[in-house]
Amino acid sequence: MLMFKDQVVLVTGGTRGIGRAISLEFAGKGAKLVVNYTSSEEKAKALVEELEAMGCEAIAVQADISKAEDAERLTSEAVKKFGRIDVLVNNAGITKDNLLIRMKEADWDDVMNVNLKGTFLMSKAVGKLMLKQRSGVMVNLTSVVGIMGNAGQANYSASKAGVIGLTKSLAREFASRGVRVNAVAPGYILTDMTSVLNEDAIANFASQIPLGRAGTPEDVAKVVCFLSSQDSAYMTGQVIHVDGGMLI
Repeated sequence: MLMFKDQVVLVTGGTRGIGRAISLEFAGKGAKLVVNYTSSEEKAKALVEELEAMGCEAIAVQADISKAEDAERLTSEAVKKFGRIDVLVNNAGITKDNLLIRMKEADWDDVMNVNLKGTFLMSKAVGKLMLKQRSGVMVNLTSVVGIMGNAGQANYSASKAGVIGLTKSLAREFASRGVRVNAVAPGYILTDMTSVLNEDAIANFASQIPLGRAGTPEDVAKVVCFLSSQDSAYMTGQVIHVDGGMLI
């Protein structure tokens, strides 16, 4: 069912892992895609070709969302191409893990700048447009570690906890203009990002999953699409866990 026919969806970090799965899921449901990437133009071009082969209108835009001018430019290019933005998925994120006493200040700053500041900047840039439209949906990618914490990920956990607070605040600010804001908190998902975790961290995560398996990017993408659709029209300010039961 083409539930997003003629709708424009912007996905940050949309060419890899969960972001790529989200882009493909929306394309399969009729959306027009603006896919943001930071560094790999080759992967971005390949994804756009794949989306177009599905019958989806799509563009890829390079931008560092931790910079205000890039966030504004990304938003402007989306509007220039398609005229509006109906859904913003704040997916872009990085990790630079270490124990706190060994963590470099630059590693703290980099993770906070992309994961939290980037979500703020994109929400601000796109939010101005959605408020004028009096319609729109934002879905922010947080993480179960933003709720439960995780040794060796103080910077990542803090940034994702911040995304939850930002989500709830924006939901309150934007609701009167018909704009909904929710968050998805993935657990242990099989992506390039989680593949760099050490064996102890992987074993720790696996031992906490009642469903007995790691999640897939597609598991997350389907929930993001649900929160972006009219099927969730009475939901805002919520954090939905996609974690196999880790936080029961």
